[in-house]
Amino acid sequence: MTALVLKMSVSLDGYVAPLDGSSGWEAAGRSEDGARWTLETVRNARTHLIGAATYLRWAEFWPTAPGPFAAPMNEIPKVVFSDSLAAADWGPATIARGDLAATVTRLKQEQPDGYLLAQGGVRFARSLVETGLIDEYRLVTHPIILGAGEPLFTRPLTIEPLSTTAFSSGAVAHVFTATAVEGRASAAR
Repeated sequence: MTALVLKMSVSLDGYVAPLDGSSGWEAAGRSEDGARWTLETVRNARTHLIGAATYLRWAEFWPTAPGPFAAPMNEIPKVVFSDSLAAADWGPATIARGDLAATVTRLKQEQPDGYLLAQGGVRFARSLVETGLIDEYRLVTHPIILGAGEPLFTRPLTIEPLSTTAFSSGAVAHVFTATAVEGRASAAR
């Protein structure tokens, strides 16, 4: 079964988004070595899983974006989770409707190799955490304090560290795995 990887940026005080929903705060931790790490994560994904709001924002940006991230962002298939989107024209993309856990389980079973990469959108990411189906968390902690915001985790979750990579900007990538199937099931309750 293919793994589900969640990649998110996190502030030093544990938030993945400011209360006002603004973006750009992640710039505090940008660096060439951090970009290479993130590009490897993005490029090696078999499929991108994203929520509707993130999809719409990215669909405006990525088709004409320059740089090394443009090709994998535009070419790797996307599954957009939405009960309201009528079409997903930035592709290749399909819209997944209905039960999130059932769809993710099916996608994990159908993919022969690689991993499914979920990124962006705090509500979508939180919903994935609640399913208990995330196999690996790739959390990049940026050297910024938001003071308040949206947390990714809203209840305890048992995870095990796999690796830590410090970048020249002060950002740090932490890779964790869920420790056991029982831990994942209890986290979703």
